[in-house]
Amino acid sequence: MTAIKETNFSFPKQTNFYKGKVRDVYTIDNRFMAMVVTDRISAFDVVLPEAIPFKGQVLNQIAAKFLAATKDIVPNWVIDTPDEMVTIGRICEPFKVEMVVRGYLAGHAWREYSAGRRSVCGVSLPEGLKENDKLPQPIITPTTKASVGHDEDISKEDILAKGIVSVADYTYLENYTYALYQRGVEMAAERGLILVDTKYEFGKVGEEIYLIDEIHTPDSSRYFYADGYEKRQDADEPQKQLSKEFVRKWLIENGFQGKDGQVVPLMTPEIVNSISDRYIELYEQITGDTFVKNEANDVVKRIGQNVTAALGQLLI
Repeated sequence: MTAIKETNFSFPKQTNFYKGKVRDVYTIDNRFMAMVVTDRISAFDVVLPEAIPFKGQVLNQIAAKFLAATKDIVPNWVIDTPDEMVTIGRICEPFKVEMVVRGYLAGHAWREYSAGRRSVCGVSLPEGLKENDKLPQPIITPTTKASVGHDEDISKEDILAKGIVSVADYTYLENYTYALYQRGVEMAAERGLILVDTKYEFGKVGEEIYLIDEIHTPDSSRYFYADGYEKRQDADEPQKQLSKEFVRKWLIENGFQGKDGQVVPLMTPEIVNSISDRYIELYEQITGDTFVKNEANDVVKRIGQNVTAALGQLLI
């Protein structure tokens, strides 16, 4: 299986290129953005050395499905998805925060809680909670959107005090975040899943706010299987989940959390293929569709041809 670790296209009227942790982003005519979702994988804000076959296809196709299913809540950046691994959309000025919303005490929030902290991003949490417990109500725990290095927890109060987002815009971001999360919870429930936590990113074109990037994918979200959730909680057993958390746990167990001096453990072919299988499992579970692997002989050539054809229509 061939995994796409990086791309280096020169598209018509290309005016800029940006390489993110996972995405290669091409600016076209200073009006459009062609986002190639590669098979790179990151954890603890570090890009791991091995790419994961079909991961980019999984992420792009899940995001496309959920962006289409939520555009009645908030408009989004998407114009076209000309390839399984590519989305073309409008350029937005991004807000410098990520809106993380949590319905359950898991992942980073649990690690903070288990260390004795009872406030996450300025949000107070009650005593007596266990890992993976449902919270009394969903909470928003924002992070700064770092261009380089680690994203950092930040409170709503600090966001407003520092003028990172205006009070008026932040009110919209909060309302959109809760509404999007509720839609995600409902769609997950239809598939026998619990949407535990997720994150949303927003941007502006003029005065209008748009939902940008990806949503409800295993890179941006955590899912539990609903069947047996309460039984596992009562028995203090780990939850059966579909998310990237299993990658983080594997790294932690092997001595890596992205800290200085730590080395990423060896990613054997067995580990790489098992991660690929988990991504495909989530795709099929959350969408209800059978995942069709696009195993083109030359994936990079396919992407280039599909994007160039789509841009030909947009740039007329």
